[in-house]
Amino acid sequence: MGMGRRDDPSGHRILQILTIVLCLPAVSCQCRILKCNSEYLSATSGLHQGGEESVEFCVALRAYSQCTRRTARACRGDLAYHSAVHGIEDLMSQHNCSKVGPTHGPAPAQPTSPDCMVHSDAPETCNYEKSLAQQGRQANYTHCGLFGDPHLRTFSDDFQTCKVRGAWPLIDNSYLFVQVTNVAVVHSSSATAASKITIIFKSFQECVEQKVYQAETDDLPAAFVDGSRNGGDKHGANSLWVAEKSGGQHIEIQARYIGTTVVVRQAGRYLTFAIRMPEEIMNSFEENQGLQLCLRGCPTNERMDWALLQGRGHQDVPAHRSAAAAAKCKDKLPVEDLYFWSCVFDLLTTGDMNFTLAAYYALEDVKTLHSNKDKFHIYHRTADLPPGNSCPEATVRHPLPFALLLLLCWICCSLPHL
Repeated sequence: MGMGRRDDPSGHRILQILTIVLCLPAVSCQCRILKCNSEYLSATSGLHQGGEESVEFCVALRAYSQCTRRTARACRGDLAYHSAVHGIEDLMSQHNCSKVGPTHGPAPAQPTSPDCMVHSDAPETCNYEKSLAQQGRQANYTHCGLFGDPHLRTFSDDFQTCKVRGAWPLIDNSYLFVQVTNVAVVHSSSATAASKITIIFKSFQECVEQKVYQAETDDLPAAFVDGSRNGGDKHGANSLWVAEKSGGQHIEIQARYIGTTVVVRQAGRYLTFAIRMPEEIMNSFEENQGLQLCLRGCPTNERMDWALLQGRGHQDVPAHRSAAAAAKCKDKLPVEDLYFWSCVFDLLTTGDMNFTLAAYYALEDVKTLHSNKDKFHIYHRTADLPPGNSCPEATVRHPLPFALLLLLCWICCSLPHL
């Protein structure tokens, strides 16, 4: 990677203006070019032309190019996408950037304590734990997690397996809104898994402006949807920030002003969610704010039966298949708790080995976020379910004819413009 030419400082500004303009049109069919644009703008904000920062421009441009390649299939024919691709090529040429090299800059130094992320003269309300300590109180924390097929662990440590296809609210209180969107995993089953997670941090006093974070399959940005990484322009804005733990696979959001930690991961094609939140914040809602899966669990008619698990067998699952699934899950989950049995359930239902990672990471997040180590493992489900909510094993499906797939794709792309 060489140093860039310095005789055209306007080139970067042109691409910045271009990406802002390209953020205006609506992009359909899951084309994620707008997120690529916002991530690039976030990565290059504050950089100047020339000197050592040319290296950082090259890093940002390679990351931008990588992002456009990930969304290339969904963006075919999209003007914003093709304009961005050509703009990246021009700037990489101008800066003499190699196409091979790092796509992430050096990790920022980690603060020695959470308080370091908040200005020393920021309002006390922007640090929840510090504010409570000054009142002589201590926070009581709760945990909620969603992973796999999906399996839900509520704030009260109830453990459920649900169908909940489509968009469902996990949390809806005065400070935070979290929604998960689940899609079918296999057509022969009612099993679903999370493909999209939307989190809204609501504006709070002198601390943060409203910020929206959105993760989708193959797109876990290290920034909010507006390209920023903290709570905005308010004095306590650094009490909210996004941190990338593993590129494209694991992000963590710290909201110190409400004492909350959020973890979003991708395992295979699907997402997992985990949160640590004070009880006081969890309970800050009006009764008319509606359903919250993390608080009340899934509706009874959306829960799924586990008759095929825990040695009870299932008429559609041969014993050798159950044993093989259990053996694979045992590698990652040696304790036969509900995370282990969730793994077995998911393997028998989908045949997708990535669900073993989903269960494993969900349990690891419990160990990090749950306040009571005696409750890390759960061994009993919340309740038995009415008949008819069992999940049959996956069967092989014949693919749709190619012409029909093209027709469906055309309809999908046309609907937003009708």
